[in-house]
Parts: sequence; structure tokens; C-alpha cells
Amino acid sequence: MYAGTFSIVAYDVATRTCGVALSSRMPAIGAFSVFAHAQAGAVATQALINPLLGADALELLRSHGAEEALHRVLETDPAVDSRQVAMVDATGGAAAYTGPETHPWSGHRTGEGYVVAGNILTGADTLDAMAERFEAGAGERLDERLLGALEAGQAAGGDRRGKQSAALYVHTGRPYPYVDLRVDEHPDPVVELRRVHDVARRELLPFVEAMPTRERPAGDFARLLELDQD
Repeated sequence: MYAGTFSIVAYDVATRTCGVALSSRMPAIGAFSVFAHAQAGAVATQALINPLLGADALELLRSHGAEEALHRVLETDPAVDSRQVAMVDATGGAAAYTGPETHPWSGHRTGEGYVVAGNILTGADTLDAMAERFEAGAGERLDERLLGALEAGQAAGGDRRGKQSAALYVHTGRPYPYVDLRVDEHPDPVVELRRVHDVARRELLPFVEAMPTRERPAGDFARLLELDQD
């Protein structure tokens, strides 16, 4: 499954929150490319997709920094030249790999606490725009920073083959995600992802924030009842 994709992975050390946002000219990109857990880090695996790289890298990030985890996971793949992998660890360390056989334009950029990466893009402007938007969004919630970066990448060109799917995933350390939104097939998936995210912020995330946690097994019970009556 060859996925021309543009993505951003990030870890916000201040809030102990991590996530991934990405889009592609293939359906359901979020099903096989997104891996994140706040106790470990976040990973996107793309190009000639190997989901095992994402799953194994996320496990390695529990005990290794991003550079070491990337090195170790790439050693397990006999077709590494066709892969693209981006990851961040729980200290904000970032690492990425773009194989020499990934389809042009392909490449990646690393920054403090984030990586932007892509292949089969219209050009480097896509990643430059994503990095600029993410850095400019310091202080925003991570879901908004990630989605804003994805929108900037699409506006700058995105996947040169067109548009089909997009995903946004954010993890805060609970046994379940904080945000897990996907647009699996749509003529303008990043725009649709924004619409779904806006609905989720109004109607879903207040429930998520009040849900049970290990430290608060009943959740914010009064708040949950109040929200259920709205």
C-alpha cells in the first residue's frame, strides 16, 4: 500500500500530550499510519506503508529516545528504502527517515517536539508551511496546532495526486484517546476534518474531559450528568 502522505507528529512536553495529523490521496490513511501514546510518543509510518514500524517504534519509545528507536526499528525492515517514518519521544526528541526509493517530492523536517514529513508532494513548500504554522501556534491546544499545520500543508500543495482522506489523533495518557477523528473518503478531507473537529470540540470533548480516569474512577460524575441533560 503506497501512500503519498503529508503528516505531522508532535509531543507537547508541558502538557504531556502527543499526537499525529496527516492526509493522503488514499482512503482511510489513519487506519494504518497513526500510532501515539503519551507515555511513549507519537509515530507516523507512510510511503510504502508498514504498520509494524509504527507499532514497534511506539513500543521502543517507552524505553528509548526517538533517534535510537528509529535506528532500531528500521533495522527490522528488509524494504526500508521505500519507507518513511517520523516520530517524537516523551521528552520532545524528534527523528525521521525518508527512504531513497520513496516517490518524489519526498522529505522531512524536524523541530523542537515535532516532525513534518511527506512523499509524493507538490514540493517542499508543503512541509515548510506545516512547520511554520505549528511553531506559530505555540500556546494553542495540541489538537488545534496539529490540525492547523495540516491545513497549512494542504494550502501549500499537499499530495500532488490529489485528496482523499485525513486523520487527527491526540493522546493525553489515559487508556483511551482524547481525540481520534478520521475522514476516510472525501473530496476535500482536510476541510471535512476541520468541520468534524469543530463539532467534536463543542459536543464530544466536554464529555471526554469528564470521563472516568484511573485517578478518578467515577469521572466528573456531576459534570457528566449535566452534559447529558444539555
